[in-house]
Amino acid sequence: MMLANRKSTASRYRAPSIGLHWLMLLLFVAVYGSIELRQLFEKGSDPREALKTWHFMLGMLAFALAWLRLAARLSGPAPAIRPEPPGLQRLSSGLLHLALYVLMIGMPLTGWLVLSAAGKPIPFFGLELPALIGENKVLAKQIKQLHETVGTLGYVLISLHVVAALYHHYIKRDDTLMRMLPGRD
Repeated sequence: MMLANRKSTASRYRAPSIGLHWLMLLLFVAVYGSIELRQLFEKGSDPREALKTWHFMLGMLAFALAWLRLAARLSGPAPAIRPEPPGLQRLSSGLLHLALYVLMIGMPLTGWLVLSAAGKPIPFFGLELPALIGENKVLAKQIKQLHETVGTLGYVLISLHVVAALYHHYIKRDDTLMRMLPGRD
């Protein structure tokens, strides 16, 4: 109770939350970058396969860290924004954050399901994760289509998150962005 109370009156997020936030940004850049850059190489080539492997592994790392972020998020209220935004902005912010958590958990999970259904190994930094479902090539294609569609939606969600932070900082001039920047008191 005391921790939650202290946290709710803070003017910024705690260091672990800030670190995880920016680490997730770097992971998003690497996950999206690796899958986009693979297109520069011929199908079946070593560089293309390496980029796909990095995409899988970094996606699974994002999956693991998303659960840590969710735990941190649920451990207490976020620092209040000053001045407090109107109710509709708070609602839209909450919905966008929910969508981002669904993205951080759902995308790696669907990727894991694609590889499982395709009967392919699921690499994770020298380990091989177990298949979640049995081999089913038709299902693999369907899940892959969902994974790619939601991946495209991810660009939109991430962009909205960035635009909202910049809007709050430069137009609304509130402390929304400052609460998540490292090293600022």
